[in-house]
Formats: sequence, structure tokens, C-alpha cells
Amino acid sequence: MKLQDKYPLYLANEAQQPNTDLKVTDKYTGEVATLVALADAKTIDKGIEWAVKAAEPMAKMASYERQAVLQHCVDRFTERKDELAYALCIEAGKPINDSRGEVGRLIDTFRIAAEESVRMTGEVQPLDISPRAKGYQGIWKRVPIGPCSFISPFNFPLNLAAHKIAPAIAVGCPFVMKPASRTPLGAIIMGEVLAETNLPKGAFSILPAARDGADLFTTDDRLKLLSFTGSPDVGWDLKARCGKKKVVLELGGNAAVVIDHDADLDDAVERTVFGAFYQSGQSCIGVQRILVHDQVYDAFKAKLVKRTAGLIAGSPHDEKTFVGPMIDVKEAQRLDNWIQEATAKGATLLCGGKREGAMLEATLLENVDLETKINREEAFGPVAFLIRFSDWHEALRIVNDSKFGLQAGIFTRDIFKILDAWDDLDVGGVVVNDVPSYRVDNMPYGGVKDSGIGREGIRFAMEDMTEIRNLVIRRRSV
Repeated sequence: MKLQDKYPLYLANEAQQPNTDLKVTDKYTGEVATLVALADAKTIDKGIEWAVKAAEPMAKMASYERQAVLQHCVDRFTERKDELAYALCIEAGKPINDSRGEVGRLIDTFRIAAEESVRMTGEVQPLDISPRAKGYQGIWKRVPIGPCSFISPFNFPLNLAAHKIAPAIAVGCPFVMKPASRTPLGAIIMGEVLAETNLPKGAFSILPAARDGADLFTTDDRLKLLSFTGSPDVGWDLKARCGKKKVVLELGGNAAVVIDHDADLDDAVERTVFGAFYQSGQSCIGVQRILVHDQVYDAFKAKLVKRTAGLIAGSPHDEKTFVGPMIDVKEAQRLDNWIQEATAKGATLLCGGKREGAMLEATLLENVDLETKINREEAFGPVAFLIRFSDWHEALRIVNDSKFGLQAGIFTRDIFKILDAWDDLDVGGVVVNDVPSYRVDNMPYGGVKDSGIGREGIRFAMEDMTEIRNLVIRRRSV
């Protein structure tokens, strides 16, 4: 299997190849793998113009018609699953098993959207709450918000694009999408499949673009919603420049997992290794801070270090590889510098810590100064560190001592501690007896504080992409 020599952009449902200016590299070898068309400001403007034209016909599509489009995507993605996984392995450097898993989630996400597309319901609301409202009846429904702008990240280029595209189709919103420049292929293949359907012209445009030439995705007032997934600094800057449009942000995190003294240590170790190091730690809910009860700290540490040191790193095409390259050398250098900063300030290196190009070993630390970047910022790579605790509420306080609040994981068998965590942790989600890295694509997913605003998960994204329209009826005969 191999990639095409070149890939188009999609403008108003149609493939166009105005240039081959975007070079997409194989993230393991560093070599150019394929060439992709790059949209300029004029092309982006046309995409928005067509989205505006498509707003009315999209809104008038019947539920079963939107469902048929989404089901077509499910069928075609299933047929092309090997191609999608291969492209993901190349463009993102994601180990092949993780790539297959993401393709599975892509299919799940569109399948959920197909199911939800015929469930966009409203409510009958009695209004006669006082004598002046006697004889009045209220009914409300949801209507599409209009043309949407989507900006997706490099780390889950299939599924996080799907979490924007699928709910937009489900509710009838046309959209323009900017996929990450380093990993645009998945979104382009989605465009190829969408182009096979009978969506109204202008319903979608998928436009790889340079960051400095993509302001229209953010600033254009014809767009009614911006959904952005990426870094906090970029996300909050985009929100400040968005004007009147609704904004949904899914940003970063430095997720914590808490291992209580009654946890099944072997199970907790396996899940923590997965949460910290799958796809080279490049997940906003990847495990970064590992809090372990004093009674089991030494035993857990020994098991965790042994398991981490045995992880296989190398080519993402190898079935046995667990840790592949980071997205580029610059990111690996950044995180390498953070590790060095931590050790210079007293942290103990338990395993890993070596870098070669974009490959950074799975790394564990302890005794980390909590003012260093490895604790305060989002590592977004294969690094995690241990913290010893003896009091459950103190552990929860440590978890909350972060500017982020996406998800947290807790391993305990105590239902009262579980409820305490659910009440007290300032995060978007608490995962019990698993790592914060766990996500199912129909659940309300998102964070608080610097981790973002709004929720993904098909039904919840559909709510963001709609407005409530009320109807009041007066019965004169009453």
C-alpha cells in the first residue's frame, strides 16, 4: 500500500488541485510522503461564500436524507479502513495499531451521528404559569445555526475532524474545515467520500491552509460558529478574534490519575502505561501526573518502571511498536528540554529520557519540582511523573492545582471517595478505575479552565450547532 503522489483540496464539494504546495512528511523517516493542495485566502473566501449559499438547502434536507449521507460515510470508511490507517500511520507517525483504533473511532463517530440525525427533538412547554398566560402554549425546536468553521489538530486527524463534520451534517450545517497542515490526509479522504453523496453544493469545503493565511476561518462574520481543537494559546487567541460567532474550544490538559491504596496495582499499571504513552503521549488527556498512595507507592513504582522500560519504540509500521515518533523534531526537543529542566531542579529520572530526532523514549520521573514546566504545562509527549500522597482529599487538591481541567482518572474501590472526586475535581470528566485518557465518542467530552469551553460527543455538539426557536400559540377561545 502507498499514498497517492498528490491530494486535492475540496471547495464546495469538489476536488481541486490548484497547486501542490503543502508537503506532508512521513513522521518517522522525515521524508516527503506526498503533496497536497494548499488553499489561499481567495479560496477560503469562496468556500465561506458557498457555505452561506448552502445554508438554506442544508437546513431543508430531511432527517432521513442527512442520515443517508452519514451512513454512506460509515460504509465507505469501513471499506477503506486499511487505506485510512496507513495514511494516518504515515502522516502522524502513529503506531499502526493506534491508527487502526482511530479509524474504528472514526466509523463509530459517523455511525452515532447517523443515529442521532433523526433524533433532533424539541419540547412542548406549558406557559400558563400565571393567570396572564392562561390559554398560551409554547413549543420549541432546534434549527441549524448556519455556516460553521472547523479547525482540527494533528494528533487525532481522523476522529477529531469527525467530531466536527459528523454532527454538522446531522443537524444540517454547511462548513469549511481547516485540517492540521502536518496531517491533512484523513480530512481530505473524508472529503472524497462526502463528494460521493448528494449534499447540496457548498455544503462542505476542506481547505488545508497555512496558519498565517487562515484568518477568515476565525474572523469572517458570515460564519456562525467556530469549533477549534488544539493548543490553549492558539484557542484563546482565536476566541478573542471571533467576533459575534459562537465558539467551542477543546484545548489542552496535564491530566492526572490517582492510585489509591486499595487499587488493583497490576491493572492500574497497565492502564497508566497506556494512558501515558499511547501514540507517544500526544493526547490532551494523556496521563501526565500520577498520584500514588504512600502505602502502595513503592510497589506501584517498581511495576510501572519495569513495564515502561519494556515498551517497544520504533517504526510505526511495525505491529509490535508502542511508542513511535513525536510529530516533529522541534516538539521532541521542547519536551527533552523540559525533562532536563526538571532533573536540574531535583527530579529523579526513573527510566527513559533519551532522544534521537523526533523519537523520545517513554520517560518516568519522580520528585518533580511542582513549579517546573513538566507539571505546570501540557507535556503532550511520552513523559509522566509520580507524586506520593497519603490523604485522599489532599490528592484531589493536587489534581485541582492546575490551570487545566479536562479529565481525571481515579483507581479506588471506595464509593464515597468516588463521589468526593466527582463533586470536588474541577474537570470536565472523572473516569473511575481507568485513566483520564479513556473516551467513548458519544459521551459529553470537554473541559473547564484553560482546557476549553463547550462539549464534544455527537448529541452535545449537535446542540452547539443549533439554535432554539420558540413558538408561542394563543388560543383566543379560552
